Amino acid sequence: MPEARPGPVPELRFPEFRDAGPWEAKRLGDSEIARFIRERVAAEDVPLGHYVSTVNLLPAFCGLSPEPEKPPAGSAIAYREGDILMSNIRPYLQKVWVADRSGGASNDVLVARPSKSVVKSFLSQLLMSERFISHVMGGAKGVKMPRGDLEQIQDFEVPLPARPEQQKIADCLGSLDDLIRAEERRLEALSAHKAGLMQRLFPRPGETTPRLRFPEFEGAGPWEVKRLGDVGTISKGKGISKSDIKPDGALPCIRYGELYTLYGEVIHEVASSTDADPAGLVLSEENDVIIPASGETKEDIATASRVTISGVALGGDLNIFRSALNGAFLAYYVRGNLKSEISKVAQGDSVVHLYPTQLEKLKLAVPSVPKEQQKIADCLIALDDLIRAQGETIDALRIHKRGLMQKLFPREVG
Repeated sequence: MPEARPGPVPELRFPEFRDAGPWEAKRLGDSEIARFIRERVAAEDVPLGHYVSTVNLLPAFCGLSPEPEKPPAGSAIAYREGDILMSNIRPYLQKVWVADRSGGASNDVLVARPSKSVVKSFLSQLLMSERFISHVMGGAKGVKMPRGDLEQIQDFEVPLPARPEQQKIADCLGSLDDLIRAEERRLEALSAHKAGLMQRLFPRPGETTPRLRFPEFEGAGPWEVKRLGDVGTISKGKGISKSDIKPDGALPCIRYGELYTLYGEVIHEVASSTDADPAGLVLSEENDVIIPASGETKEDIATASRVTISGVALGGDLNIFRSALNGAFLAYYVRGNLKSEISKVAQGDSVVHLYPTQLEKLKLAVPSVPKEQQKIADCLIALDDLIRAQGETIDALRIHKRGLMQKLFPREVG
């Protein structure tokens, strides 16, 4: 039996354990800690909802996806209730789960069966710590899809206090997980409310009256159907390459790919900048609406953002729409009930294109009273502010948990 080595005490310790002495240090693969399971089970014997892969194993201790995945033909790694399952692909995603059922797992999922001396939830939290992730990534193979090395994972030094202290730490971190999940559910509810509200505040394709209207506009009559090209002008931006992006550039700029990854319907702050000569670029005017000219799918390309800042360089592959319409109103409209109409006119399969001539023919209904545009935009902007604040709350909780884990677990062992 391997001899336990004394380890350091953590930086932060609960009062009742401050005089309990140092923790022990043992290998993760030692029998006193956990045994890695290799037994197999036939795929047809795995009940629906009991198959675990790197896809349906959710990150950061969130368990399994509610959408069950069917196992492929053959066999799977057998796991049982109480085992700890973790993805061995892209370990930094922290996909760790204490099983609440028995079933089968894919070959890319590691199954660890903790010993009776280890509190399962304590060990699962430790396997999401930065020290463990750093240890695994240090021996991982591959770049885009790094995979951990089992032998190195088993060599990970586990700092282990007595069971009562393990349980106290697990309960503390688990309560934070519960709080984070509750805040995430609130974020999901707000996002779902926004999606539903957008569907009702704008007319459906082929209709001229929205299903939900603010009281002061209920008698204002139907919206007017117009072609986009009749209410404004559509032009193209000019190329800004990736190499043109400079962290301390003098000119703020937007590239088309950022509409998919960085921005929502309204752009208040610009993330990128460049030192390229403004004379050779297209600069924004306040209230411009930008729509990608290319994308991966016909649904994704139906994306729009209002630029609230003038003088921003707008890169190539961006359609720029200028009009007297409220830009935020139009951006929400495009991402909502106009999404299906834009997907119909977009061209291409592997790479989808959207040209100004196609956008000009796009029909949309516009309120006859400009104040109704503003009211709709203000409502959705306020909801986005709530969503943004909720996201910041979740980020702050995650940062708090990460900092707490660094203090509750010893940073160095052995």
